[in-house]
Amino acid sequence: MSYAPPQPTDLISELLTGMRLHGVQYRRIQTGPTFGLGFPPKPGHAYFHYLAVGTAILRGADGSQHRLSAGDVVLLPHGEEHALLSGDDHPVQCLETIDAAPLGDAVSGIDTCPSTHAVPSAVLFHGCMVFDLGGMQGLSKVMPAVMLADGNGTQFPGLLPMVDAMKREVCSGRIGYAGILSRLADAVAAMIVRDWVERGCDGASGLVMAMRDPRLSLSLLALHRDPGRDWTVEALAAESNISRSVFADRFQTVIGTAPLRYVTELRMQLASQWLTHQSLPIEVVAERLGYASQAAFSRAYKRIMGHSPGATRRGRALAST
Repeated sequence: MSYAPPQPTDLISELLTGMRLHGVQYRRIQTGPTFGLGFPPKPGHAYFHYLAVGTAILRGADGSQHRLSAGDVVLLPHGEEHALLSGDDHPVQCLETIDAAPLGDAVSGIDTCPSTHAVPSAVLFHGCMVFDLGGMQGLSKVMPAVMLADGNGTQFPGLLPMVDAMKREVCSGRIGYAGILSRLADAVAAMIVRDWVERGCDGASGLVMAMRDPRLSLSLLALHRDPGRDWTVEALAAESNISRSVFADRFQTVIGTAPLRYVTELRMQLASQWLTHQSLPIEVVAERLGYASQAAFSRAYKRIMGHSPGATRRGRALAST
């Protein structure tokens, strides 16, 4: 039986499996013919908008504008301040000051359509979520402020069935539609990120270059599959079937960091995810990542993340209260 070596697409798939979009809140919003909805900055979060009916203008904090049509999906991965408006000069009201009615678990509804209008002019589904890329966390820094998927599917043909399903759920109001919408929104956001990664991240990241490098991708795939292994530069070079010195130079040139520094940063990104979203005990995380003691893990975590793993856990507890 012949052996087929891993391909760069294997690494991309492996990295994408670590991506998590933890829903914080979702809203179904319907408006009258004029509206101005403001969204405050949310560092560490992503904003998601799906426009099911009508048109809107998305205006960024820097004044940039994107005109949206029915079916368009927008992901703002940095959680930057922005507004959705019916017209350029319409006044803006912060969304968080508008009363919302609960529709289901973590989903609420806002209706600003005047009672004199039988049919709303715009209907959209909005989400604000914690954006966690796991082992790809470094990519979040180079993502564009606005990631727009057009409704006609010319750039994202795989989204059409999901967007159609979202429109049916938004407009039908059937039992359980709020929960279904939130799951569809997670999947659509993940597909937008995947497409951006597959298209080379606009040429912005050394990690993407490494994904497509036939040698480096082998070692990166092995590392991401088994981050707790006792990795050395020699072991990583062996995965790439090249010498230690050639591997170290190539890794530093392409990714921009030393191999063992990358190993530690990957482990700490995974540790943060496991502590924050899976509520794993610190000692379990340390063991999973190959540390001989909790103290050694805690020192490495603080060096990379700037605070202790205990502080991460306490921050999660405060956020959930």
